[in-house]
Amino acid sequence: MDSSRRNLLLGAAAAASAGLASGARAADAVQTETMPPDYKGVPVPEPSPDKSAGPVSPGRGVALSGKVALVTGAARGIGRAIAVELAANGADVVALDICGFVSTASNAKPATPEDLDETVKMIQGYGRKGEAMRADIRDIDKLREIADKVVADHGRIDIVVADAAIQRWKPLLEMDDADWRDVIDNNLNGTANTIRAFAPHMVKQNKGRIIVLSSMQGKHGTSGAASYSASKWGILGLMKSAAMELGKYNITVNAILPGLVETELTRYDARLSSSIGESIPNPPKDPSVKQAWDTRAPTVPLRVGWLQPDDVSPVAVFIASDAAAMATGAEFEMTGGDSAKDV
Repeated sequence: MDSSRRNLLLGAAAAASAGLASGARAADAVQTETMPPDYKGVPVPEPSPDKSAGPVSPGRGVALSGKVALVTGAARGIGRAIAVELAANGADVVALDICGFVSTASNAKPATPEDLDETVKMIQGYGRKGEAMRADIRDIDKLREIADKVVADHGRIDIVVADAAIQRWKPLLEMDDADWRDVIDNNLNGTANTIRAFAPHMVKQNKGRIIVLSSMQGKHGTSGAASYSASKWGILGLMKSAAMELGKYNITVNAILPGLVETELTRYDARLSSSIGESIPNPPKDPSVKQAWDTRAPTVPLRVGWLQPDDVSPVAVFIASDAAAMATGAEFEMTGGDSAKDV
């Protein structure tokens, strides 16, 4: 995405955040239901305040003031967009990324420390605390060390977003061991490690928000990317299981499922060719981005060839907010309408 568009979006988000905060102070909360407190003389059970989104109030779905978040894969792409979006709506954010080589089983060039530093600058541009941390999510001991440090430094951890992932485009029968093993280990095991490292602190707090990044490729098969598709299917099962286990501690666990998004994971010939192949047989092996967009866009309800990372990130703010108190074990699809074609 061009920098002017990003700056415009981020600036607009900052203005909107300030306006919503002002509105929330000026308006009273409104309870929309005024039913009698009993039914046939018996009190009607209601959720306790810590298990309810509460009454309607301005900005409650975007208010993250005072929250502390950690985002993996935050050096660029969707991870960066979510980290900055959380900050734009009031959260302090720890941005975590390996910032280097992950595996031969990755079609994207590695993120750099400079990429992560840029994310932190964007976070701090909203007046929030931003901090860069480097770690491999396959190393659970390191993640536990970071979790302890975040809580020691900030007093709590309210939001964890597990975004870090790699993608391999290679036919299943041509895969080397790493093409399968490393994608599963990073994407699925790394997401599980992130939950296992940070959730214990949320259990102690008796509250938290965990957001994992799956994919629409986690809901259907993908010819030429079996290890990625399998990892993202596994993340959905992990998310739903964690939601069942952690709900009693007021911890919600949800998944965002992006469709095709323009990031380093998708900006190469094999992925563009595959996107064209969804619509026509025998797609070109080295298409231009315009060919890919023009072929795919007419098949998507909102007529876009793909999304931008900051088209995905706003939903993370809602899931992380108190307004999403009753959303857990859920899948939030961000696809421009492409998911309307799925069963």
